[in-house]
Amino acid sequence: MKLAELSRVSTVRLLPVYGVLFVVWSVLLIGWVQYDTMRYLSGVVDEILRQRIHYLTHIDRARLPDAMAQTDALDMQGVMLYGLFDAEGHKITGNIEQVPNGVSLDGVVHFLPGGVRKEGVKEPVRARGLATKVSSGEVLILARATSVIDQVNTIIYRSLIWGLTLTIIPGLIGGLWLARGPLQRLRLLESAAQPIMRGDLHERLPVSGRRDELDMLAGIVNSMLEEIERLMSEVKGVCDSIAHDLRTPLTRLRSQLHRMHRDAGNAAYAPMMEQAILDVDSLLDRFRALLRISELEDMHRRAGFTDVNLLNTFDHVREIYTPLAEDKHITFSFEIAPGVPQVRGDPHLLLEAVSNIVDNAIKFTPAGGSIHLRLVHDVGNGARIDVIDSGPGIRSSEREAVLQRFYRSACSSKDVSGSGLGLSIVAAIVKLHGYQLQIVDNPAGGAWFTVLCGPVRQASA
Repeated sequence: MKLAELSRVSTVRLLPVYGVLFVVWSVLLIGWVQYDTMRYLSGVVDEILRQRIHYLTHIDRARLPDAMAQTDALDMQGVMLYGLFDAEGHKITGNIEQVPNGVSLDGVVHFLPGGVRKEGVKEPVRARGLATKVSSGEVLILARATSVIDQVNTIIYRSLIWGLTLTIIPGLIGGLWLARGPLQRLRLLESAAQPIMRGDLHERLPVSGRRDELDMLAGIVNSMLEEIERLMSEVKGVCDSIAHDLRTPLTRLRSQLHRMHRDAGNAAYAPMMEQAILDVDSLLDRFRALLRISELEDMHRRAGFTDVNLLNTFDHVREIYTPLAEDKHITFSFEIAPGVPQVRGDPHLLLEAVSNIVDNAIKFTPAGGSIHLRLVHDVGNGARIDVIDSGPGIRSSEREAVLQRFYRSACSSKDVSGSGLGLSIVAAIVKLHGYQLQIVDNPAGGAWFTVLCGPVRQASA
């Protein structure tokens, strides 16, 4: 499954939004936990410092060094810092080498940003402390290292990083994995929609038992297809009924005209009756063509498809249309490349499609012109049929319209008879087979029809 396809799934697109919201919420939550924890631990440290400074300031000056030494002896973790300095800042006793920078003699606990110089330690120790004057005028400084608070802070930061990592990465992988299901279902819907796009309104989109939004959408589309199929069936039924109903009286009329023409004694009416018979024949041909197109639009005819060798189709076309081309003094040439694969289809319908294209080319190619029929193996598209003529051609603006019923190109000769349904039948046959019909200009002048007969069915040896 391509990453570009996954990136278009809504689940994957929502992952960054969810990730950002989760990160913001996690940072706020962990930040509040960190703030509350630091506030509590700092309060505990401050209370310990206040209790000890209260004790040390209320004992005799003579006992103060011994009390400070006992305090140091009880400090198993080495986090307590104390020092007694004279009025000039010289050290008298304690494990603090010098008066910390920025210390205030207000008896209130502060965080010491410059740290405290402890004996035997090169780097300043981060600490919270307070300073006050004793009765002798000396300065007593008591501090406690914030190493425990810093360790807790580090643990919280590390937990935040690991929590985000262990949540976002599995979430991303899980989101991509969850996106595969909807994407696979969309591919199933796309596969089911292909026959519908080709005109087979009997097909329906698959619906799973989940009853999710995709099933709701598929159900809506299926309801639309049922209604469209019903309306199309009604329209098709009306058109077929009209064609059948009119064909019967027209056939009867033709028979009567033919009988009257045969038995007519007045030779003056004979040309008029002959022309009337020709007009009726033209109407019958049109109704037959309409019914033929309606028949071809029934996609159930695919059930009878088989492997077709287009060489046989070309042989039949050669036999039928070579005499017609010779009568009109048109050069009719063939080109068949070796190794052309067989195709899947109806041999009679394929013969009808090629015959209609060739018949159309013979009609509109002037005397002395040429028609070239070619069968080659187009790599990637299977067999390819080209019908190239030197007639008036078809303008690019009319190439879609000429495939519609009853349309006749403005470039066509008015003297050429026709119903405007031949190419419509070709388009219906090509659509029924799932092939492609292309109309381009012949570089030498004229029209160039191409039928791409995929999918490929390799011929046996």
